[in-house]
Amino acid sequence: MGTTFGVLGISKGLRKGLSELGIETPTEIQEKTIPILLEMETDFIAQAKTGSGKTAAFGLPILMKVDPKAPNVQALIISPTRELCQQIGKQLFKFTKYTDKIFIETVYGGAKIDVQKSRLRRPTHIVVATPGRLLDLVEQKAIDLSNVSTLVLDEADEMMSMGFKKDLNRILEITTAKKQTWLFSATMPDHVKKIIKTYLSPQAKSIGAELRLQANSDIEYMYTLSTMSAKFKVLIAFLKSQKNGRGLVFCNTKKAAITLSNLLIDQEVNADVLEGGMRQMERDKAMRSFKKERTRILVATDVAARGIDVKGLAFVVHYELPLHLDEFTHRSGRTGRAGAKGLTLCLAEKNETSKIRFFERNLGMKMKLIR
Repeated sequence: MGTTFGVLGISKGLRKGLSELGIETPTEIQEKTIPILLEMETDFIAQAKTGSGKTAAFGLPILMKVDPKAPNVQALIISPTRELCQQIGKQLFKFTKYTDKIFIETVYGGAKIDVQKSRLRRPTHIVVATPGRLLDLVEQKAIDLSNVSTLVLDEADEMMSMGFKKDLNRILEITTAKKQTWLFSATMPDHVKKIIKTYLSPQAKSIGAELRLQANSDIEYMYTLSTMSAKFKVLIAFLKSQKNGRGLVFCNTKKAAITLSNLLIDQEVNADVLEGGMRQMERDKAMRSFKKERTRILVATDVAARGIDVKGLAFVVHYELPLHLDEFTHRSGRTGRAGAKGLTLCLAEKNETSKIRFFERNLGMKMKLIR
């Protein structure tokens, strides 16, 4: 595309931080979003798939707008999971290596609230939070949101599907009327549209929000047809064909994920599990091992895998087909990120061909049948 972050209006200090991270050229969402968010005070809606570079798309304009000399919370970023909060916080911190000191705090459930409260007593410019923990802190009068001028709802569809509807409504109501709200969502289901209609300005600028769901052109979509009893053999053969490639394998239930991970370990596959019933300490350990490439295969449920962002995943396997189209796109979107090529494989049973056709029809693509 040829555009640079300098042309988009990003400061020299931030550009130096980006360059040190190997980020030289804006992605499509960054190129379209940054000029709007820098040049005008506006509510904003962006339909952006996971891995498109949206953290920098909203994070860089926020960092440009923050006044480092004012020691109060000026921007609030709401995100669905602890992992995503940590990731956003770390990224923004790295961007600011060569700028005036901007203080960023991440607050989320599963960590000691007293520690988070004491950190918030220090000067804080940006808070990245999960909805429930933010409201806990508001209730305990541990955070002052009266100076928030920018509210970001990141992965709004994920937050709604995780049951945060009431929390989001409350956050939107208690943040000041003078704020601008920026909403980012991979999909635009009805409950996200309702939030937009209720809380955002009718004059809100939007990028891609009118688009229907589309397949990621960087992902090769494939499927097999087999019986339930033959699935595991098919999976083992596929994993062998991928040599050392790393990936996620999805199941629909906690029980299925645990069973499958144990079966893989029995076959000497370097695997671990991530499911909703795990304690936070266990989740963190599994994620740390996977990110540091000590684990090759992570078997996960949809709920547990929300917010996962691991670079360089070669493939995603739908060991059990997801129940909804949104889940299919979110699962598949863990590979083929930031311009890299990826592969997603559905292990379908013979009576599930109609679901394969449904995914193809609604995403405007064809899956390759492998035998």
